[in-house]
Amino acid sequence: MTKTTSTATNTIKETRLEPFDNKRLALLCGQFDENIKYLENSLGVRISYRGNTFKVSSAKAAFCQSAIEILRHLYRETEDNGVISLEMVHLFIQEFGIESSNGDFPVETKLIKTPRTSVKPRGGNQSAYVEGISKHDINFGIGPAGTGKTYLAVACAVEALTNEEVKRILLVRPAVEAGEKLGFLPGDLAQKVDPYLRPLYDALYEMLGFEQVARLIEKSVIEIAPLAFMRGRTLNNAFIILDESQNTTPEQMKMFLTRIGFGSTAVITGDLTQTDLPKGAKSGLSQALHVLDNVKGIGSTHFIASDVVRHPIVQRIVEAYNKYDISHH
Repeated sequence: MTKTTSTATNTIKETRLEPFDNKRLALLCGQFDENIKYLENSLGVRISYRGNTFKVSSAKAAFCQSAIEILRHLYRETEDNGVISLEMVHLFIQEFGIESSNGDFPVETKLIKTPRTSVKPRGGNQSAYVEGISKHDINFGIGPAGTGKTYLAVACAVEALTNEEVKRILLVRPAVEAGEKLGFLPGDLAQKVDPYLRPLYDALYEMLGFEQVARLIEKSVIEIAPLAFMRGRTLNNAFIILDESQNTTPEQMKMFLTRIGFGSTAVITGDLTQTDLPKGAKSGLSQALHVLDNVKGIGSTHFIASDVVRHPIVQRIVEAYNKYDISHH
């Protein structure tokens, strides 16, 4: 139940979080009330509480309501989570801001279930991206680092494999170096390419566990490879992710797209502002988005800085660089 009162300058909303549980209330507030303070600073509200009764005041009624809804939602999370981190508070604030314009908390989105964790899309673009992956044979996820493009694609791939919708997963990256040369790195080709595929490994370990990933790689159920290895192959009944696709040439992108066979899903992720191709070289991702626009069976989601789900400062860094790029072109 929420009680609302108003003064000349502020709206005050009061809510009681049920059931009363001191341990869960402590999780909600965080150490030294850090979660409450973060919520206050982010929404420009004042929050006070006594027991399980929380009072929120603000000059803007909508922000009061937002804070109340986020507190309720986070309190529900304490039932299953042993910690409510600042990151989680940030994600709920972000999700609320993206999706809600009428004061209601956003509706539940599709949960991606993997053996070791469940992954929930955050915000409108992530939800649309996951929905697109389930509906289309080929999907593009375009946008800045930290928007969950690769992580969500890997989660969808693991879920499809677990549900036996596909027989294997292929994780592919073009071996283009960000200002480095592979030739100068020690080891054979696999060892040289490994660092570029590390984000894909990390996501797999989180969702399947180290031993299971190693077993599936050994059986070639999961294959992690540089893009050059795809030439001449047709990939049926597979979930294929091409990561960092802004670093493909037009020829490589066409080669990759024409490898896709029956019963397969392909997700192509990239950030057009982070191309490491030689100066003057055209990005295969940029061309593909233009050529394949409106082609049936192909979906695309464009993420923006406000979709960043890493530390809040990452979002601000992305926005600052975007402004700099615009002003210097």
